[in-house]
Amino acid sequence: MSAQEALAARLRAIARATPWCMQALHAVAQLGLPHCCIGAGAVRTLVWDALHGYAQPSALSDVDVAYFDAHDMLAQSEVRLRQRLETVLPGVPWEVCNQARVHLWFEDYFGYAVPPLLSLDDAIATWPEFATSVGIWLQPDGGIGIIAPHGLDDLFDMVVRRNPARISADGYAQRVASKDYAARWPRVAIIV
Repeated sequence: MSAQEALAARLRAIARATPWCMQALHAVAQLGLPHCCIGAGAVRTLVWDALHGYAQPSALSDVDVAYFDAHDMLAQSEVRLRQRLETVLPGVPWEVCNQARVHLWFEDYFGYAVPPLLSLDDAIATWPEFATSVGIWLQPDGGIGIIAPHGLDDLFDMVVRRNPARISADGYAQRVASKDYAARWPRVAIIV
């Protein structure tokens, strides 16, 4: 077994042992979307809480649900999917985003334009830190699929490192300051 396969097995084991995560994965699977996952901060929080031995999960600001559908570019579709998730699993701070339409709103929100993304894997590869560039989903056979275009090392080494694919150094610095990682997870190493 390679090092990445071993880390993937650990991630699957942590997800399976965490009730909120399995409930969220089952809820997202009910959407029936072909290219869909839970990712970013939700996966980071899942793993870093486990690695810190926290008995109670950290509060999630949101549970990011990323999907890719280039045939439905309506913002309202994301709203409908979020509402469905809220019905299936209420009380979860769902955030639903079609990665195929990120380029349509990104400049207004972040101040610079980005090209259209080509797939869910392509999208995850651009997320702000390598540790958060990870998505997981429930497969039809009950297995847990993983998308980790930059690997799982930073996630399990608890390293916050800028992914230069999309976020600027200034944007990264602001993000790190706002997240307060060290207060939540004291063993985290932040690379500026």
